[in-house]
Amino acid sequence: MSEPIIEVLDLQKRYGNVDAVNGISFSIYHGEIFGLLGPNGAGKTTTLEIIETLKEKTSGAVKVYGYNIDRDAAAIKQIIGVQLQSSGYYPGLNLEQLLELFAGLYNTQINPLQILSLVNLADKAKAKVKELSGGQRQRFSIATTLVNNPKVIFLDEPTTGLDPQARRSLWELIRTIRASVTTIVLTTHYMDEAEYLCDRIAIMDQGRLIALDSPDALIDQLLQGGFERKKDVKAATLEDVFIALTGHSLEPAL
Repeated sequence: MSEPIIEVLDLQKRYGNVDAVNGISFSIYHGEIFGLLGPNGAGKTTTLEIIETLKEKTSGAVKVYGYNIDRDAAAIKQIIGVQLQSSGYYPGLNLEQLLELFAGLYNTQINPLQILSLVNLADKAKAKVKELSGGQRQRFSIATTLVNNPKVIFLDEPTTGLDPQARRSLWELIRTIRASVTTIVLTTHYMDEAEYLCDRIAIMDQGRLIALDSPDALIDQLLQGGFERKKDVKAATLEDVFIALTGHSLEPAL
């Protein structure tokens, strides 16, 4: 395996007497989709925000492409892309103008339509964020991470609140971006999402890292321990039935 591009060593984040992140260590490699998996409050978002230099750690060490987050925060910010929430956008600007604005913050030139085409939003270039459906807003939030040609993209629960069809569409977009652009680090509490997307996952609970491996390897380890399901797993789900029968999502697009 190649040299790690992100190294986290004994990372801790404490709020008073509560350890939100409790001494975790892991590495991420070039070209991976790496997932931080866990329930709400597990510490995965806090971990991401520390790596992104958005939040200070209590102790431990983090490096991104050899840069130390304590000394080189400005350099790290130039080479990463961080997903934004829709509430952070200027409401009077359209998608094309917003991308140009973000590019200006990085002092770089972009082709907004090219980026919007990558996330299947070229036909919405003149629309405002408030005019987009939930899935389109999430795709645009990913588009904003690409303006500085980042080496790593961070996505925090990118499909939360989306209907089944929009979730699947976003999964394929994430895979496309990884194949053509960069390494992706994401958090999720959806098991099916992690299994489908991630090359490796780190499972967190109560601030601790309790497992780290590929989804297949973790499943194999469970089966080798004698685990058996109480009923057979079918080749399709009710979600698949709904989409196949109707051809559309549970909620109408805006």
